[in-house]
Amino acid sequence: MRRLMSGDVSGIDPEQLSRLSGMQIDPAMLQAVMAQLQGAFAGTNEGVDWSLAERQALHIANQDGLGVTSGQRTDIDQAFTLAALWLGEATSISDLPRPPRAVTRGAWVSATLPVWQELAEPVATSIADALTAALGQQAPDDMQEMIAGAGRLMRTVGGSLFATQLGQVVGRLSTEVVGGGDVGIPVMPDGEAAILPQNFADFGRDLEIPEDQLALYLATRELAHARLFRHARWLRLHVISQVRDFARGIHVDTAALEDLASRFDPTQPEELRGALESGALLPERSEEQTAALTRLENLLATIEGWVDVVTEDATSRLPSAGRIAEAVRRRRAVGGPAEQALGALVGLELRPRRMREAAAMWRAVTDAVGVDGRDGLWDYPDLMPSSEDIDDPAALIARLTAASRGEAAPSDAMDDALAQLLAEEADGGRRDAESESPDAGTPGAAAPDAGRPDAGTPGDAAGDAGRDGGDDDGAAPGDQRPV
Repeated sequence: MRRLMSGDVSGIDPEQLSRLSGMQIDPAMLQAVMAQLQGAFAGTNEGVDWSLAERQALHIANQDGLGVTSGQRTDIDQAFTLAALWLGEATSISDLPRPPRAVTRGAWVSATLPVWQELAEPVATSIADALTAALGQQAPDDMQEMIAGAGRLMRTVGGSLFATQLGQVVGRLSTEVVGGGDVGIPVMPDGEAAILPQNFADFGRDLEIPEDQLALYLATRELAHARLFRHARWLRLHVISQVRDFARGIHVDTAALEDLASRFDPTQPEELRGALESGALLPERSEEQTAALTRLENLLATIEGWVDVVTEDATSRLPSAGRIAEAVRRRRAVGGPAEQALGALVGLELRPRRMREAAAMWRAVTDAVGVDGRDGLWDYPDLMPSSEDIDDPAALIARLTAASRGEAAPSDAMDDALAQLLAEEADGGRRDAESESPDAGTPGAAAPDAGRPDAGTPGDAAGDAGRDGGDDDGAAPGDQRPV
């Protein structure tokens, strides 16, 4: 810290930082962080430097990362080709514009990191604000003027620390995910699907399932996930917006942070590591966050349930499809260590807790209205099933079957309430019109000119023309003034 404050980081020996191995922080990477912090003190940086997250994630991903062999690439390409043919029979959603591919762990990090940054930015801002607020609260009164100018510095420091932690989580995720859709949110670029052969081999090692069947099933699932987000362009923004809405409400528990700092022992960093990974510095969720998390879980369950049903129909020819599906469900329900670390870091667990119920709903809809009627629900956000439809799909099926027959959909409580409101509005408008008209209800009020002696005479319709100098003596045959 003395070297850091003096502006000299060139003399920091990474070996001196080896005691931090208990926190699973690479000394060389920590030296880069120290350089970033020194830059903050020197005033050369501003905001969150996400390049720290990228370097840390790539460092972890490439430590034990293997390249993609030509044989692996051929096997994955063949699995994707057959999966695309089978999906054509199970869904009406069209194929991807770009061919899917086999990628390394490092390539997955580079492709997905922009989305992780977008999701984590509200949390990084919250941490920076918490550090700034804590500094202002604890500083003496005679130092407040100096502290007022340190906001940018503290934002840079807090953002740098968070970016490094995010890079570590994403790097560990790259060692666990099998495909781009494994996490449940659209982290891959739009219209792209990918499988990581190295992680695929790790996933199938203890399942005792033929490798070609496993590859075909996972390729089908990956394509279904990518096709859905490609087809429903609004869905990608919808999911990311809901995640950001949840993350925006996160704030750091400064009391817990101060308590941890007061008893922190640098020679035993396990406590700090445990606080970071367990989410102890994040307070309990607010009511708004709980509601946002419930909406997000229902949305993720709706997506995963559709993917499950479509994949099951497309892979019905596979003898081991049922066993693979159950293994995938268990893996999604439990999650790996890196996914748990992500939940602790941003306070969010991407768990489709109602995936089985959502899959049952999609199965019932498919049996009732067919593939086209089912997939048409993704055309617009207003058509997407709600959480009530997951609980009881009967009303949704009734609406869809009525629409397929060209009939009016049966009314529900919302329709009845809206009809009553419109009727009351129309009735109130009629009463207002009657009260404003003094002749309302009297005979002849609708035609006040009917009593005039010249009302309805043939020449009256052309009277103005005659006064303007016209030669017409009357109206044209058949013309008649309305009475």
